[in-house]
Amino acid sequence: MFKNFWYAVEFSEDLVVGEPKKVKLLGQQLVIYRKNSDKSVVAMSDLCVHRGAALSSGEIKDDCIVCPYHGWEYEPDGSVRKIPAHPDKGIPRKARIDSYPVQEKYRFIWIFMGDLPESERIPIPDWSDIDDTDKYRAVTGSFLWKSNYERILENGVDVAHTPFVHGGVFGNKEKPEVPEFEVEESPWHCKVSVKLNPPNSKGIWGLLNPNKTKDLTKRPQVPVSTTWWLPNMILLDIKTPMGELKIFDVNIPIDEETTLVKFVALRTFFKGKWADRDARRRVFKVLYEDEAVVNGVRPELLPFDLSAELHVKSDYNAVLYRRRRQELIDKGWSVEGNTIVGEGPARVEARVIPSPIRKEVPELASAWNFKEVRSKELLGKRTEREERGDVPRTDTTDTPREEGVRA
Repeated sequence: MFKNFWYAVEFSEDLVVGEPKKVKLLGQQLVIYRKNSDKSVVAMSDLCVHRGAALSSGEIKDDCIVCPYHGWEYEPDGSVRKIPAHPDKGIPRKARIDSYPVQEKYRFIWIFMGDLPESERIPIPDWSDIDDTDKYRAVTGSFLWKSNYERILENGVDVAHTPFVHGGVFGNKEKPEVPEFEVEESPWHCKVSVKLNPPNSKGIWGLLNPNKTKDLTKRPQVPVSTTWWLPNMILLDIKTPMGELKIFDVNIPIDEETTLVKFVALRTFFKGKWADRDARRRVFKVLYEDEAVVNGVRPELLPFDLSAELHVKSDYNAVLYRRRRQELIDKGWSVEGNTIVGEGPARVEARVIPSPIRKEVPELASAWNFKEVRSKELLGKRTEREERGDVPRTDTTDTPREEGVRA
């Protein structure tokens, strides 16, 4: 998992004024809420600096969030405004928590998880099609995986698996060959475009699809493109005989073993509300088919060594992703070093990604560096105990399995 990127964490319409929400990203607990003054979104660490209470269980007062334990009030920049127990005392300079940059674009709330200055941040990709409500009809949804987000991302851009995992949906077992494809790439993305032979459509799509044949080897080819953007974004673009279908999704890394996918599926055909339920059902059918395979992949995490798994020509976009991934690791953007570990026998572990405010308040960065060094030592010992089976692995996510559909 990587810091110094923008991460979409929630649909904009699902965060309402006056209701703070807990989200978990990169193994770190965050709270997001809307300010009363202008309805803009604030994202901060979900951890009161006083006694560790979850701010997401508190309330919004003016533009601040109030800790439910002792009533400490936090400004949107993460600094403490008021300590009710000592209203006449000065506020300690260290009485603050990480607050992260936020953008609202393309129906999502995006959080920048890192401390890079604004001029050095990789921009959010252009997903402006999501906002084109004249051309496209959209449905959205969420899907929880018990798999690593990188395995899911690779699956999402893999064109060779469709005949076998999605045969009868949009994969054709009688034409599994991957023909020559075009590639467009940059340091931050890769797009592969190819023409595939799909199966005959079923349901209402099959009734209205003009291209039908019993001999599936003679099905007209359909242009398909798959695109990934670092670190966790995908676009599937299919130009069907009925119109264009685009599925944008973010594979949100809750932790190394849990991923929350949020998608926006666009279509230029059947644009009435009556077709939304069927459009959503089709996306979830594909997700369940992928899940059945990806959950059984071993090792669960991508190998660090590119040669650890065999690659062929049709794996080009996955190989490029792995190469870029290794470059990010070498660059120091992995979050593995940002883990704080307690010294007791229980599994007490937290991850804290430094925010831009740390560079403005040097003593916070100093405190963090001390904890990071000590944590590396403790993590090594804990890993040894886990391998011996002395410490059970735990999972604490309570995200719903599948949810949501909106026009």
